[in-house]
This record gives sequence, structure tokens and C-alpha cells, in this order.
Amino acid sequence: MAQKYISCISLLVTDYDAAIQFYTQCLGFNLLEDTLLSADKRWVKVAPPGAQTAILLAKASNAQQLALVGCQTADRVGLFLQTDHFWQDYEKMCEQGVVFLEAPREETYATVVVFQDLYGNKWDLLQPKQPA
Repeated sequence: MAQKYISCISLLVTDYDAAIQFYTQCLGFNLLEDTLLSADKRWVKVAPPGAQTAILLAKASNAQQLALVGCQTADRVGLFLQTDHFWQDYEKMCEQGVVFLEAPREETYATVVVFQDLYGNKWDLLQPKQPA
């Protein structure tokens, strides 16, 4: 049987280089690819180390896309960054200036906190609870 998985999720940005800097420096992602396609379009993929799914940073190219930068998920948490080292990652992200929208909290399923990327997209940083 053929294997299927989600390889990329597209995220609208206004500037490739600023987005690359945020995801690699602030979140610790790897830059997987940065290929020039035309004078104003690049194929840019970033992902956490070891991840199978990447984020394709897609530069908004018209007024409709620009209006959606930062709100592709209607102001809901739409992206989930799972970790095995919540507090270590949280502290590093704080040091890098990542904006957190709440204090970390303990839920039945995970230790979790909501943060936003440089465009205002909401993310969860979470470490799932170990099964009892």
C-alpha cells in the first residue's frame, strides 16, 4: 500500500527573509529549501528538526492574500508545535522574543501555551501528558 502523509502546509507571509529568520532563530526550525522561482517568488520550506511535515512560506501576492496574512485560521489556534521539552523550549522562545498570549497551563491532555508568530498566527506549544 502506498504511504500518504501531509508534506507541507502553506502559510502566507509578507517577507520571505523575515519569516525565515523568525522560524529558524526564534522557533529553532531548519530551513529545508529556499529556491528562487521568479523575480518575486521563492519556494521556501521550514520545519522543526526531524519533522515529516514542513511549512511552505508563501509570500502574499495580491490584496486578498495580504488581507489574510496572520489570520488564515480566523484568529483561532491553527498550528500546533509539539515538544518533549516544554519548559526548555518555552524559555528559549521567551529569550528570542516570541510573544505568548497567556501563561503556560496544565490541561488534562498536555502542558500548553498559546503564542503567535511574527504575523499574528496563533500556535500552541504543547507537551502531551504521558499515559497513566
